[in-house]
Amino acid sequence: MSEERKGFMIGALPWWQALIFVALCAVPMYMGLQSKSMSGTLCSIFFLAVIFNELGERLPIWNDYIGGGLLMCFFGVALMKFYGLIPEAAIKNINSFISDDANFLEFYIVILITGSVLALDRDILLRSFLGYIPAILGGLVAACVCGVAVAALFGVSPVNAVIKYVLPIMGGGNGAGAVPLSDIYQSVTGAPKQEYYAFAIIILTIANIFCIIASALLNSLGDKCPSLTGDKKTLLRSGSNLARDDAKVKTGTPEMVSALLVGCAAYSVGRLMSRSILPTIAGAKIHAYAYMIIFVVILAATGLVPAGVRAGAKRLQSFVSSGLGMVIMVGMGADFNIGELAMMLNVGNVAIALATVIGAIIGSAVVGWLVGFYPIDSAITAGLCMANRGGNGDIACLGAAKRMDLIAYAQLSSRLGGGMVLVIASFVFSAFLGK
Repeated sequence: MSEERKGFMIGALPWWQALIFVALCAVPMYMGLQSKSMSGTLCSIFFLAVIFNELGERLPIWNDYIGGGLLMCFFGVALMKFYGLIPEAAIKNINSFISDDANFLEFYIVILITGSVLALDRDILLRSFLGYIPAILGGLVAACVCGVAVAALFGVSPVNAVIKYVLPIMGGGNGAGAVPLSDIYQSVTGAPKQEYYAFAIIILTIANIFCIIASALLNSLGDKCPSLTGDKKTLLRSGSNLARDDAKVKTGTPEMVSALLVGCAAYSVGRLMSRSILPTIAGAKIHAYAYMIIFVVILAATGLVPAGVRAGAKRLQSFVSSGLGMVIMVGMGADFNIGELAMMLNVGNVAIALATVIGAIIGSAVVGWLVGFYPIDSAITAGLCMANRGGNGDIACLGAAKRMDLIAYAQLSSRLGGGMVLVIASFVFSAFLGK
């Protein structure tokens, strides 16, 4: 983008036109006249998204080190919600569209998973997935060591540090981590699960903020030290840019529609496996995304999907990730409660959460390097995407790191990695908290 375009354009519109259109989207929302439909909700979302995305992209320090427009959308909307600057009806509609009834976030993730996996060369895909579990375990072990060490400085026992801090942070998010962990806690101790969940979710939220900021900082480090990272599309150091693109294979509407069908079929397989055929392994619930990823990997590895459809999946993913990322971040900001976070911000909790996140970064980076990954990309996907708040956190971290093509690996961390943590938690809770 030229300096002239950057200075006087918002997107592809002259700045004054863009502001008029943004204002027209905002007026019905503040007058209470906006509909609850997808169209009406998107009007409210784009009003917020365009303003905050443009602000985040133009602030030099924020854009270079904190996370740019996407992260500004998240924090800006969260702050507006906290101070009551967004009508409650609009917040409700946004939450319903992004993560509740319509669950646009789920559709967003399905498209990203399908495109990111099908776009990779088969050999690189298989080699990277084989080395990924050790990278996850390396991050988990180092997170435990660092979390326990810093917790000791604040008088927290190693057992409590693991149970109350490390396991919730590394558990794969809220729905796949904190919630089932609280169920395990209740089944083992007999105490109300809310007793465990109330603390776990706040610690996880604190860690999630550190994960997002760390993702942006690691991206900046990669820009300054290119040897530590690759093309932001693959983990393996031995691979150059092996993602298939539209320049290699002709794509059009039929290929993109076919790719959408493949994605929907893969998601359906994930639902069948997680809800009916094999919902648990070793007592741990397996998320539909985990099964979906495995199915898409099988499709990619066997070469069953035509090259044109694979390229169509990549093209569809590129549009969704680049064009609709700020929409998702507005939705996550609308669902975030800064007030609850502020209540738990004491030095001990912040320090232990930060140490756990740093451990996840170091462990996954070191082990990732040993198995042939770029350390920065391994740290972001196998480390930070284990320590964040699951699906929403993955999108926020990858957006801040400008690595949305790595969504499949991030989801493996949140889903399969989170499943491993639940199995570990079952043994730990029984050993130390059992009656």
